[in-house]
Amino acid sequence: MTILDSIDLVIGAGESVAILGPSGSGKSTLLSLMAGLDRPTEGEILLDGEPIQDLSEDRLARLRRRKVGFVFQNFQLLTNQTARENILLPLELAGDADPGARADELLDQVGLSERGHHYPVQLSGGEQQRIALARAFATRPRILLADEPTGNLDSATGERVLSLLGELQAQAGTTLVLVTHDRSVASLVRRSVHLRDGRIVRDEVTAPVKLAGATAG
Repeated sequence: MTILDSIDLVIGAGESVAILGPSGSGKSTLLSLMAGLDRPTEGEILLDGEPIQDLSEDRLARLRRRKVGFVFQNFQLLTNQTARENILLPLELAGDADPGARADELLDQVGLSERGHHYPVQLSGGEQQRIALARAFATRPRILLADEPTGNLDSATGERVLSLLGELQAQAGTTLVLVTHDRSVASLVRRSVHLRDGRIVRDEVTAPVKLAGATAG
């Protein structure tokens, strides 16, 4: 079975790109290939200029740790660790010189300084996703991959999370690839790549819609 067929896609440094398409079009598979979580049966994938399709799992893990941040629809926070500890983990794995200071800085940026000692179950969905954003940006990754980051949130909370995502991405100059089926989400970034039946059917650049600043939620 062919999931993606003859995909030729280049995303430049610092770009914000939405990958759109109906269910089964290959959006999440494309994101997984970009991250080296799946391997292509043919072709080449360059991550920050480095071919990754033939790297060992250990080398891929080190590469992702250094260069890639992830945000998921279901947050993927460690339930037995506090919000602050979830942010600390990638910093400690990366050998950050002062992980505590960086974690506190990010908690402040996402407006959750007073919630750092809470566990995920004690946080709302919007708060969990804001912690997930802080964790994703903790090591200042060159690339952020987001898979339906507002899929489990109501529209108002989703807008606040997307506004915060845009702010963090702009500050860090991170390349953002955002998978979504929601055109209103895609309208917030400058470039949209549309998939259907495993192929790119449209690649367009538009003026992004501006959201209000992020607030608690």
